[in-house]
Amino acid sequence: MYKEKIEAYMEAHRQEMIEDICELCRINSERMPAEDDMPFGPGPAECLDAALDMAEGYEFETQDYDGYVGAVDFDSELPKHLDILAHLDVVPAGEGWTVTEPFEPVVKDGKLYGRGTADDKGPAVAALYAMRAVKELGIPLKKNVRLIMGTDEECGSSDIRHYYAVEKEAPMTFSPDGQYPVVNIEKGRLPGRFSASFAASEALPRLVEIQAGTKINVVPGKARAKTEGLELAVLEAAAKTVTEKTGVEFRFVCDGSLCEMTAVGKGAHASTPQEGNNAITALLELLLALPFAACPQMEALKKTAALMPHGDVNGTSLGVDLQDEISGRLTLAFSMLTVTADSLKGEFDSRVPVCGNEENVLQVIRAKMAEQGLTLHNDSMTPPHMVDGNSEFVKTLLKAYERYTGQEGKCLAIGGGTYVHNLKNGVAFGASMPGTDNKMHGADEFAVVDELLTSAKIFAQVIADLCC
Repeated sequence: MYKEKIEAYMEAHRQEMIEDICELCRINSERMPAEDDMPFGPGPAECLDAALDMAEGYEFETQDYDGYVGAVDFDSELPKHLDILAHLDVVPAGEGWTVTEPFEPVVKDGKLYGRGTADDKGPAVAALYAMRAVKELGIPLKKNVRLIMGTDEECGSSDIRHYYAVEKEAPMTFSPDGQYPVVNIEKGRLPGRFSASFAASEALPRLVEIQAGTKINVVPGKARAKTEGLELAVLEAAAKTVTEKTGVEFRFVCDGSLCEMTAVGKGAHASTPQEGNNAITALLELLLALPFAACPQMEALKKTAALMPHGDVNGTSLGVDLQDEISGRLTLAFSMLTVTADSLKGEFDSRVPVCGNEENVLQVIRAKMAEQGLTLHNDSMTPPHMVDGNSEFVKTLLKAYERYTGQEGKCLAIGGGTYVHNLKNGVAFGASMPGTDNKMHGADEFAVVDELLTSAKIFAQVIADLCC
């Protein structure tokens, strides 16, 4: 029901929707220093105001939650039923753009280029147009649909915490800030932080320091260490052996007896560590193969490497290699490491399947590390998130997806967390189509115009099916 009318409406409003997306994408809404009534700075505030003005222009009711979140209601007098959760903030523009400047959106070869076109301004406007289609086509709703537009998703989602501190969750929520068909399972997360202290030693040869990693959720593509008292020939010979074993290459710059080494592996997102080649773990393998003078520092490194050896991306050595049929296998990426003469500080990022919990993951790792003289500083972890794939809510989403794409609708489990991870009945639904790499967070981010239009159609159908 309504499919022909929805398709005709969206096709008739295609250009208008593109222009509205471009209006928002011209605004640099990356997080900035807070100002009065602008918790994330003037950019996100300007974009939120523009989006709410746009919605009001289409005669929707709007509400501003202290500059953190904006809400658009179909009819606030109707019972709360469906929330659509999108965001208007973006990651920094970055470098390397070739098609257009980051905040000068253009359409080329059927693609809309610009920062935010895919993540998440394009999908947010598609959801607004879905509501607009339902309204202007006169499709009668008995329950309310609300579009919630946040402004801090990229930097921790404090916007949504602010919103849900004063508002209750709707019975159903989907976020078009993910992928199709439906992401109903998200692994839990343990962002582990650990440390050790030991007596300093000046005995040569020695390890002076390690500085490695960029962010806890990134498998490091590079890792650096400085040594003293070893000849370059010794370093290169050991490095050759480790490179043959791991595939990680090493570069050296020496100044007298001081040598700085850089391990060059392959970076990846911590939710998919198997796609990278960890420079930290390979660096430790090289360091432990070198003839350093015996000292507590090297003993601590040896114990650390034994718990997270190179190639172990599933927490096997830590005793937490869990898996289940619905969410897959636990992953663990050793992502940050700082070592000085008398201390070691490290971080890892573990994505935990539905069968995992604090007892069989967090406490096991704590005990294993304690046995080796390392202290895990985490007291809790983010639990896995799962919505029943056989619920009427999820089945309705999948049915609409199939009707408008002709593709099989199925549920997905992912290692990353989305905007709805902490919502009881929240799933990610679009707007990235299977097989399309929108280059989110990278240069030349784009959204395929036809796919945005299809998303708007799907969202309108879902609103009609769930709220009539």
